Amino acid sequence: MKFVIFLSLIAALLSSCTTVQPWEKDLLAKPSMALTPSEIDSFLDEHIYFSKEGSTGGQGVGGGGCGCN
Repeated sequence: MKFVIFLSLIAALLSSCTTVQPWEKDLLAKPSMALTPSEIDSFLDEHIYFSKEGSTGGQGVGGGGCGCN
């Protein structure tokens, strides 16, 4: 019984390995699928966050919490 379970597990793992061609990736390559859609939007979001938070760290934004940097 253990052998059958082992074989079915191996078959399931091997069947999921496939090569994806570049033309099959078109849906994932859309700009709307990006983690950050725009560098300007992400910069403004980080600036607002750190201005409200009153501290900076790790993002390269200088200054205090007043939002005047």
